[in-house]
Amino acid sequence: MRLEAETESVSFTDLSRNPKGVAARAAALGRLRVTHRDAPDMVLTTAVRAEHAEENLTTASRLFLALMKQDDGAKSLLLALPEVFPWVRHLDVEEVRSFTVELLEALSDAAELGAGEAVHRAIISWRATARINADPQQLRVSLQPLDGDDLGQVEVCR
Repeated sequence: MRLEAETESVSFTDLSRNPKGVAARAAALGRLRVTHRDAPDMVLTTAVRAEHAEENLTTASRLFLALMKQDDGAKSLLLALPEVFPWVRHLDVEEVRSFTVELLEALSDAAELGAGEAVHRAIISWRATARINADPQQLRVSLQPLDGDDLGQVEVCR
């Protein structure tokens, strides 16, 4: 979830010095960014707001998956994709379809399993593909066979 630029923030020190005040402010605002000098920022929100966000994601994910099962719905999603992700114009038709399916599956995983990183990974992976496709030199290099170095079997870590 990306926070808008207007999201207010407090420092982690503020939170540790005045937890009740910061919690009240977060509840009043809906969410509050907690900045930390030596660690990633956090977001403080109410459980109800977090539950509503999860419910919204689940609903949207299920709706998009249902649309993909209908010809007109799939067509509409494919037509809308360039408005949401302008870089898809550098993908061929099959790549756009693959991206759409992968994105919707990742949204489903995020909604149903809490695996939110899958959405981010799908977007950045396909954007990288589009970036390579957009640059003729990069595309040419990426399509060349490797120089013959066999680096052995790749281990998949999960």
